[in-house]
Formats: sequence, C-alpha cells, structure tokens
Amino acid sequence: MSFNNNQSYITKGGLIKLKNELNDLINVERKKIAERIQEAKELGDLSENAEYATAKEEQSFLEMRIMEIDSVIKNAVLIDEQSPSKNIVNVGSTVRFEDEAGQMREYQIVGSREADPCAGKISNESPIGRAFLGKKIGETVEFQAPKGAVKFKILDIN
Repeated sequence: MSFNNNQSYITKGGLIKLKNELNDLINVERKKIAERIQEAKELGDLSENAEYATAKEEQSFLEMRIMEIDSVIKNAVLIDEQSPSKNIVNVGSTVRFEDEAGQMREYQIVGSREADPCAGKISNESPIGRAFLGKKIGETVEFQAPKGAVKFKILDIN
C-alpha cells in the first residue's frame, strides 16, 4: 500500500456534502459565471470593464475550489463510523474523557475537513486529536495546549 500525503479522512456524510457542493459548482455556479462574463463582454471595451474583471476573478476562484474538492474526493479515506474500535482511539472514534478538574467531556475524532470543536468534533491532526489516537480506555493523555500541558483520562471509546 502506498502512502499518500493528500489523504483526507472524512465521514460518509461529509463526503456526500462535498460531492453535492462539487455538483452545484460545476452545474450551477459555473454557468452563472459564464453568463456574467458573456454579459460583461457585450458591454464593450474589456480593458476598462470592471464587471468583466470581477467575473473572471470569480471564475478563477470557482475553478480552484472545484479542483480542491475534486482532489479531496479522489483522496478521501472513508471513516467507518459503524465499527470503530472500542479498544483503541482511532479516526471516527468518540472519546469520553475526564479533565484534570474532574469535568467529563466527549469528542469525536474526525478528519480535518469536518472538524468543528463547538459540535464536539476534533481533527485527527489537532494536538488533542493526535494525543488521543492509539490510546486505550483508562490511559491518561497529555498534550501541549497554549496554556501549558493538559492531561485527560480516557473513560470510554465508542
């Protein structure tokens, strides 16, 4: 198996969202920008046509986003949310843990594209996400936060 630095871990739902966005960009937004460019061309002199320049710039950003999403989809590694290991923290695992103050918390480890700490989803590439990976129930996880070293005790893995 060859290693690919462009791999993105993603859930099935996240992959569907990306595919839908790509479809919309290609089939709807691309046409809208093409129409705007055509309308701007009809206004005359392109060298002094701000509408034309703006539409061309938007077209460039759109094409870059299409290429980015296409690359993510091609390099996606699907997270199997149905059967993550209950013994070892991995991408897709939900980890329940206790902090040093005795407060219980829970995070799901996801790929960087789906990270949303406010929704309880942390990236496998974040310092805390990396610290949890490969750990077991009962282990203490330590990582460097901006305020210094932080320790968590893993209580459960789902």
